[in-house]
Amino acid sequence: MGQSINKLASGSGERKAKEFAPILEAYYDGYIANRGEEDLNLGDFYRIICETVEEINKKLGNTQFRVPKVSTLRQAYETHHQGRGKSLTKEEFQQILQEVIVDTGFTGVGAKDILLYIFGVPVLSLLIKQRVLPRAVSNEIFIPAITSATVFVLARFNKI
Repeated sequence: MGQSINKLASGSGERKAKEFAPILEAYYDGYIANRGEEDLNLGDFYRIICETVEEINKKLGNTQFRVPKVSTLRQAYETHHQGRGKSLTKEEFQQILQEVIVDTGFTGVGAKDILLYIFGVPVLSLLIKQRVLPRAVSNEIFIPAITSATVFVLARFNKI
């Protein structure tokens, strides 16, 4: 799998990419490997890509990849499928899927959680600190410490 998918996956990108490989192989072997070029129309190919993205989303948990637009998929297919008249290779299928996922980006609970935690926890902690012990620790030390602790906890639970 490509480096770009590793960057988008939450938690350990390399571990997540290893989880994608069996999914890609299963969908390629099950739906594309035994078909010729003429048997695979755009509608079937789009369905296969959508099912593959859905299966990857199930594996990821909280970060969800968007389903691609037909125009994006068509452009990726035309760019990466070099052997006209031949069936799609496994490498071409992986390159197409990678480009489609990178282009469409991600959405879902994971991205919202990360933003909420990274910005919300320090702000809420500062408000509580100002009410309870305003002079105990200076804000210049308190805010970075809480933000760092939040990022550490998120990384520890493989949320980022």
